[in-house]
Amino acid sequence: MRRSAATAVAAPGAGAGAETSAGVGAGPTAAPAPVAQAPAPAVRQTLRTEFPFQLPRGYVDESGTVHQDGVMRLATARDELVPLRDVRVQENPAYLSVVLLGRVITRLGTVPMVHDGIVENMFASDLAFLQDFYRQINAEGHTRAAVQCPHCAEPFEVELGGSRLGES
Repeated sequence: MRRSAATAVAAPGAGAGAETSAGVGAGPTAAPAPVAQAPAPAVRQTLRTEFPFQLPRGYVDESGTVHQDGVMRLATARDELVPLRDVRVQENPAYLSVVLLGRVITRLGTVPMVHDGIVENMFASDLAFLQDFYRQINAEGHTRAAVQCPHCAEPFEVELGGSRLGES
């Protein structure tokens, strides 16, 4: 940290004629040392890393229970790199999205643990939804389009899909 003699302040409790690092015997004729102002409090930004979703159809487990509500977290570089070493992905690149989604979905209904085996048993419409949702939350920017409801003519925005999952 860089310090200058001009900004030094007398030690707490020192009198008017006390010694400072600016000089000895700074009396009443000397200009007062500038008082260091506290920096403005930093605005703390929080990064949202988990996003809730609801599957259009839902995952049906072995007992017949339908699970629709879930949570997906932001993907890390590791999440996108590790599946590339998976033999199933090397043999069939289309399997990349299944493995990747199995890593980033943190909760799905009451399923105790979500993994690629769960994702591969989802309906195709739910898989397509999750692929689009993944792109949406992990995209640096966004691709939105203004549209209008065909029934009530109310304007709103929709998120358009981008590149293939796992190819960011």
